[in-house]
Formats: sequence, C-alpha cells, structure tokens
Amino acid sequence: MTDFPPDFESSLDAYPVRLENFEGPLDLLLHLIKKHEVNIYDIPIALITRQYLEYIELMQELNLDVAGEFLVMAATLIHIKSRMLLPRPEPDADEGPEEDPRDALVRRLLEHQQFKSAAELLHERETLRAAQWLRPDGRVAAIAGDEYEPELEVDLFSLLSAFRGVVERAKHRPKVLLPPEEVSVETRIEQLVGRLSETEACGFEDLFSDAQSRAEIIVTFIALLEMIRLKLVRIYQSGAFGPIRVYKRARPSDAPHPIGDPENHGG
Repeated sequence: MTDFPPDFESSLDAYPVRLENFEGPLDLLLHLIKKHEVNIYDIPIALITRQYLEYIELMQELNLDVAGEFLVMAATLIHIKSRMLLPRPEPDADEGPEEDPRDALVRRLLEHQQFKSAAELLHERETLRAAQWLRPDGRVAAIAGDEYEPELEVDLFSLLSAFRGVVERAKHRPKVLLPPEEVSVETRIEQLVGRLSETEACGFEDLFSDAQSRAEIIVTFIALLEMIRLKLVRIYQSGAFGPIRVYKRARPSDAPHPIGDPENHGG
C-alpha cells in the first residue's frame, strides 16, 4: 500500500471519534468472548488478552480517542495473565481454596452483561413504540418462513473486526502506482452518502471498493463512524458474525451536528 499523504494525521485529528459514544472495554471483552465462543466462567486469559491488545493497537492506529479505561483494562488483563502463570500455593484448610484471578473480572462482565441486556430491552420497546426505524424484515420473513433470522444492529467491535478483514485483504491487492490523493473525512462522507442514496443498502466491504491506499481505507472507516454518530446510517448484521450491511436513514431532528459546525456544542 502507498504511504500516508502529507497532513493525513491532521485531517483525522479534526474528527476525534470518542469511543464512549460507542462502547467500553467490558463490551470489547464480551465481544471477544462471544467471537471465540469461550466459557465466560473459564476465560482463556492469554488468548483474550492478546486479542484485546490487538484491538487497542488498531484503535490507536485509527486515531480513535482510546479512553483511559481501555488502557486500565489492558493492564488488568496483563496482571491477571501474570498471576495465572504463577504456581498457586496449596489451599489452606481454614481459609479454603484461593480465588481464581479471573473471578473479579467475570463478576464485572456478568453484571455489565445484565445491565446491557436490560438497556437493550428498554431501547427495543421504545423503538417499537415510536416506530422510528422500520426495515423490511416483515416482508422478507413472510417469504423466507420461520427460519428467517432478522438482522441485528452492529456494535463498534464487530465493525472493527470487519474492518481488520478489509485491511488484511487490501494487502493482497495489486499496488496502484498513482500519486496519493488526500481525501478529507468530510469529502468521504459526502461520497458515501451519495452512494447510499442510489440503493436501499450497501455491503460494508463495498464501501471500501474504490479505496486505493491504506490511508483511504482508514478515512473511509472514520467517515463511517462519523456517519453513525450523526445518525445518517444504521448498520446491521445477519446473525452473529454474518455479512454487515449499511442502511441510509432519514436524519432525526435530535442528531448531533458535524464536528466543526458552528452550531455544534459538543453534542
């Protein structure tokens, strides 16, 4: 891939994507546990720690505003991993067996999962009452029958996982020997909105089909995150880890303003 063009970093700095608008470190851990289909009560700490650090590295490469809590969790995982490697003392008959180093983390994950499920249920009921977003699931289900699996809204880390796949596949594309052209996030948003205006939905990977360099791939992904924040699109996945599709939506009146907009007051 070609090198980043001049001022590429500064163009991304104009669009700081704050992860608290999306998900937190416990959500990332739950995503990894689900992705690898492991038992939450018996977390393979070495695997999950390695994967977690890879996601942190990717988020930093994307210039995402990685909050301190993500780094604290990384340190916590490394500490747990180091404790798991140490030989455990024989259990004392009076005190009972020593607590597994993972137990406190498991309790936090289960509690977070419980609150997250409750919040999702409340959001689902609110959405149904307000009829804010209607997709053609009913028509499709009528044709497909009982086995039809409706699309699920995608979280940030499923998007990052799909993005990693795009980056890896791009490494095997033939190199295009053209001078690098800097595309701003604003311009890329306009291009993606125009593409989505021509169709009901677009495949996630299709959004990157015209990106010729790693820099353009990254700008496209940052533009997509900004479009989510601005409530310009909704992103859904067919079942767990299935194909991801991007739907254009009518921007609601309470949507945040673009970064740099004079009417934007941090919303």
